[in-house]
Amino acid sequence: MSKNADIAALFDQFVMPTYAPSVTLVRGQGCKVWDADGMVYLDFAAGIAVQNVGHAHPKVVQAVQDQMATLNHCSNHFYTANQALLAQRLSRLSLNGKCFFCNSGAEANEGLVKLARLWGHQEERYEVITMLNSFHGRTLGMIAATGQSKVQKGFDPLPLGFAHAEFNNLDSVSEQINKHTVAVLVEAVQGEGGVIPATIEFMKGLRQLCDANKLLLLCDEIQCGMGRTGSWFGWQRYGIQPDAFSLAKALASGVPMGAVVASPKLSDVFQPGSHGTTFGGNPLACAAALATIDVIENEGLLKRASEAGAMLRDGLQQFVEKYDQVLEVRGEGLMTGMVLDVPAKDLIAKCREMGLLCLSAGEYVVRFVPPLTIKDDELDEAMDILDEALEMLYGEEAGEGEKATE
Repeated sequence: MSKNADIAALFDQFVMPTYAPSVTLVRGQGCKVWDADGMVYLDFAAGIAVQNVGHAHPKVVQAVQDQMATLNHCSNHFYTANQALLAQRLSRLSLNGKCFFCNSGAEANEGLVKLARLWGHQEERYEVITMLNSFHGRTLGMIAATGQSKVQKGFDPLPLGFAHAEFNNLDSVSEQINKHTVAVLVEAVQGEGGVIPATIEFMKGLRQLCDANKLLLLCDEIQCGMGRTGSWFGWQRYGIQPDAFSLAKALASGVPMGAVVASPKLSDVFQPGSHGTTFGGNPLACAAALATIDVIENEGLLKRASEAGAMLRDGLQQFVEKYDQVLEVRGEGLMTGMVLDVPAKDLIAKCREMGLLCLSAGEYVVRFVPPLTIKDDELDEAMDILDEALEMLYGEEAGEGEKATE
């Protein structure tokens, strides 16, 4: 029995089956990971868009090691320098307001909703409009916010206070506004929903619609933030500013961390006792996040995300012409989806067998979110693997093989 199989057996015996893991990963470096049996993979999943600066970046590793050896946690009943410094960095990169730190993307989005409700409480405004096909997390509140019934099934009754509109359809959003509406929550690029970018007209229109109706515009930057789209935050590509936005995933390079980043308008809505967390913003997570920001800045990874993303989409576009099953390529920066007319799971499994890790984004989309540090030759290698995998599954010889077995 292989090491992969041994660990999988132990996992299956003692870990709740909320996922369906494949191989056992034991080490990562840059854009590559190794499994328990020594096989090496190009990682175009990156922990679901978490390892934006690559696995085990030495600057992040050193920052975490140094902080762990001094003070990793002391609770938010005390000041810590790292939290103040991180809030300053994020504020200056975005809205010039204040931050609240938590542990995950779902918590950050819960924080956005609580912030909006508290802001609108005196006027009995509490309802948040979100988009169909969106994804905002797995808490009860956030599955109610998410515009996908598949994540809600079996968890009724869901919390009230959410309405759903069509993504990239301003009229649909406008139709959902009522006297209780307080905010609109949107992803600049829908990640789990299929890697679908918002249009410029939609995002600018949302800002205008919110202003006209005295609503808050909130952005979920969990997946498309921290340089993933070629800007620090996805909303920056649209020439607008939200009133607040959420962060997590790549914020601390795999150390669990989330954040609510607010404009001055909302910076003092929360007061002592209105919101809190035990672990959020502890010195260890903040040290990792500060180092992550340094790496993105010092290594020019925003520019790299744009350049490498364009190369990736150009490489994938050839498959639209070559294989009938490949319909479309879309995305921003290094957040890219390849749309198929067949379920994506077979191609993802074949790529994994051949040394390329990628993800699904819905049933028919293969999602590619490699580290922003990806090298040109690694992009070329990934395209070669994809081409071979597609040929094996959908090429002429594969089709002839199917006919021969009929």
